[in-house]
Amino acid sequence: MTTEAFQKIVNNIPHLPGIYKYFDANNNLLYVGKAKNLRKRVSSYFTKNLTNYKTQKLVESIENIEFTIVDTEQDAFLLENALIKKFKPKYNILAKDDKTYPYIVIKNEPFARVYFTRKKINDGSEYFGPYTSVGKVRELLEFLKQYIPLRTCKLLLTQQNIQRKKFKVCLEYHLGNCKGPCENLQSLEDYNEWLQQVRNILKGNITPVLQHLKKEMAEKVASLAFEQAAIIKAKIDNLKSYQAKSVIISKHLTNLDVFSLLREKNTAFVNYLMVQNGTIVQTHTIQLNIPLEQDNEEVLTYAIALLREDFESIAKEIIVPFKINYPNNNIIITIPKAGDKKQLLELSLKNVNYFKQELQKKKVLHLAEKTNDEKFAVLKEVQEYLHLQELPKHIECFDNSNFQGSYPVSAMVCFKDGVPSKNDYRKFNVKTVQGINDFATMKEVVYRRYKRLLDENKPLPQLIIIDGGKGQLSAAKESLQMLNLTNKVTTIGLAKNEEQIFFHKDKEPITLPWNSNSLKLIRYIRDEVHRFGISFHRNQRSKGTFKNELENIKGIGKQTADLLLKTFKSVKNIRTKTIEDLATIVGNNRATIIYNYFKEQ
Repeated sequence: MTTEAFQKIVNNIPHLPGIYKYFDANNNLLYVGKAKNLRKRVSSYFTKNLTNYKTQKLVESIENIEFTIVDTEQDAFLLENALIKKFKPKYNILAKDDKTYPYIVIKNEPFARVYFTRKKINDGSEYFGPYTSVGKVRELLEFLKQYIPLRTCKLLLTQQNIQRKKFKVCLEYHLGNCKGPCENLQSLEDYNEWLQQVRNILKGNITPVLQHLKKEMAEKVASLAFEQAAIIKAKIDNLKSYQAKSVIISKHLTNLDVFSLLREKNTAFVNYLMVQNGTIVQTHTIQLNIPLEQDNEEVLTYAIALLREDFESIAKEIIVPFKINYPNNNIIITIPKAGDKKQLLELSLKNVNYFKQELQKKKVLHLAEKTNDEKFAVLKEVQEYLHLQELPKHIECFDNSNFQGSYPVSAMVCFKDGVPSKNDYRKFNVKTVQGINDFATMKEVVYRRYKRLLDENKPLPQLIIIDGGKGQLSAAKESLQMLNLTNKVTTIGLAKNEEQIFFHKDKEPITLPWNSNSLKLIRYIRDEVHRFGISFHRNQRSKGTFKNELENIKGIGKQTADLLLKTFKSVKNIRTKTIEDLATIVGNNRATIIYNYFKEQ
């Protein structure tokens, strides 16, 4: 996916925690990632200079991006892992089997250490996992270290060694990360109690950990160790904000479908979460146009049947926000009041609301649906950013189009008051330019357009946009100068890739804020002239209107010309070929004719 293509969809990605999925052109899942801020994380793939070959290949292969909003980073973390385990995306796979995946181990030894390992040994140790990456394991171990005081050293802490005073406490003890069992400052019984809290956290049960910390804090207060009690209090507060029990993974849930409905007059939005083995594996939202006489129950029942069929769901339980009469008696209908299922329903509602909000935001690109004040505000923003003397109520945009280096045409779209004025759109068959020359083509069509307006005494636009580089802009300015319009209308160039705006002879371009309404309007105008130009070009080709430049050569017919274009892709490439190159396709006689024609030119 190009940066230009990504910029068209970036505003649809929320500033919320969740997971994102990348798909290729064949809809194969390439990568699953988690993010505290989805838009910021996904944008980083397209805004930074990538030095990693794997990442470059990934970005080049992306054709579609999907995301799922969750409540917390922990939810995103767990959902990401679950999806990686289930789908094994190409760019997430770390190893061929679980033997190379990292585990967290509680070692079978006195004052057991807790660390990650790739080797699962049958030595009586406890293993948690497997996890999908070392990075995820380190995150979890770092979290444990903040709240559970355990040793990290590799000392052999047998009772005999401790009693002989073979060891001394290290910096970890002085930092409060360890209680010093090596110098017998902590009993094995107390150490094992903390190990139990590690097990609780790894299993997602945080309540016993909080109770244990509260008990220790009370003991410190009783002994007047207020500073240590304050440290424990901070740990308790942080742990309370840490939601270990995720709505994304639950051992108590199996396979079920979750649906939520948002209704607005004749439009309904339905979100679907497919849950398998306690994990969200699919999320999808649809928009339905509905008659007024259909109630919410009818709409939701229809949507459920449609989505279950599309996604081939075999779940025996459906979670919904209100009672419905589903036609399949083998399906359990649940309206949850609390617990995991209620949280899943709330998550579905969050996704359906976000979907609707994003549709509303997209309307900024279609100012016809806005009030006059809203239209004025967007145009005023364009005026301020581009330092225009007048409000750009009339904007025209030009773009050249060709096919494989042949058949040049041009198109112009017109926007009035921020909306398309399709009666003023114009198509240009290039008349004076031989071959492909974007600069000369732009010069011709700009001259023809505004010579016509002057002759017919029609109003000029306040802003002209040239979709192309500085060469096209300079060519357009030449035509305006010939018509004495240089100081009567503002003309800007729009870089095709970077979406940067530049004025004639200015060294530095202007970059509008990426999420501004003014840039969205300019993008919309740019996309519209592309669509209009390509459509015109396609129609001309299908009608046989174009005459290939090669057909102008005496002795060369359409069939030969088409064969050469199919082989060498463009007239420009054909110009560079030797007689021998051409002869392999069309024979010596015609190859000599073509070669001599271009040589004379």
